Amino acid sequence: MVDPLIASTKLSSAGLEAQSARLRVISENVANAQSTGRTPGSDPYARKTITFKSELDRALGASSVSVKEIGRDETPFPVEYDPGNPAADENGMVKKPNVNMLIEMADMREANRSYQANLQMMKQVRAMISSTIDLMRG
Repeated sequence: MVDPLIASTKLSSAGLEAQSARLRVISENVANAQSTGRTPGSDPYARKTITFKSELDRALGASSVSVKEIGRDETPFPVEYDPGNPAADENGMVKKPNVNMLIEMADMREANRSYQANLQMMKQVRAMISSTIDLMRG
């Protein structure tokens, strides 16, 4: 049987890794929110998405989380009239990235809170282990 404190640490660690990957994807989307194509009529930056999977950790006897895949958002690119842009087509229309900053900021806030919750869990487990050691000494 696995110690519940060790199991909690491993599960929190998996959550930290998943949310860290999610924050990296969101950061890349935000950084490229204005990245248009380089040639006339070319596609701009396509928003990245991340999906997770639940997997059973038989040693722990609990479900854990991991990154399943990093994909691309298939939402159509918005177009904008900007004839001076190097990516403009013959009509002066430029395809813009399909990144919605409001959605990205909401996702970032949610991922950050989940990361903090997993980190707090790790701190609690460490405090419980320290308290147990102190009790055994005294």
